[in-house]
Amino acid sequence: MSLSVQFQTLLAMIVMGSLFGAMLDTYQRFLNRVNRKRWIVFINDLLFWFIQGILIFYILFLVNSGELRIYLLLALCLGFAAYQALFKQSYERLLEWAIRLVKAAVHIIKKLVHLLIYQPVRGLFLLIKYIVISLLSVGLALVKTVGKVLKWLVTTVFRPILWIGKMIVPKKVEKFVVKMGSTLEGFFQNTKNKVSKIIEFLRRKR
Repeated sequence: MSLSVQFQTLLAMIVMGSLFGAMLDTYQRFLNRVNRKRWIVFINDLLFWFIQGILIFYILFLVNSGELRIYLLLALCLGFAAYQALFKQSYERLLEWAIRLVKAAVHIIKKLVHLLIYQPVRGLFLLIKYIVISLLSVGLALVKTVGKVLKWLVTTVFRPILWIGKMIVPKKVEKFVVKMGSTLEGFFQNTKNKVSKIIEFLRRKR
């Protein structure tokens, strides 16, 4: 290696040592070792050291085609020591400030999503629900009214006609009429029950 390449490599390893110290503090800040299981911590540590090794070797490969020298390891240690002595406290304060800033931004975004998306969608859903319940209630009332009117017609107005018809109309026709009346009565009753269940279900949903 030429002298300029050696100098660039030495400077790059010092910088990588400082970056390694910052990444290590960042990793420790987010890992939360005390509250995690040991095997998870072990796997995370392996991945961290593996990624750091790959990153350092990649930078070394870009600078001097991957030639490793003893003084480069010393340069890494020098960069790490310089970070610990000069930049550690400032970086940790900056990191905490960035974390608080991100948390505040996430909190604001949640508030905006809740205010601009969730509340309007929920309001629209409640409006549609109210309209559906109102329409079903009107339909149920109409079904009940029609059922009462039909029952009144059969029991009062049509009774004399049915009594006279029994003497004139054949038995088959009479049975058909009775069957149709029972079918219509059952249809109205089933419809009323189903509509009542749907209304009750919608009212329970919030």
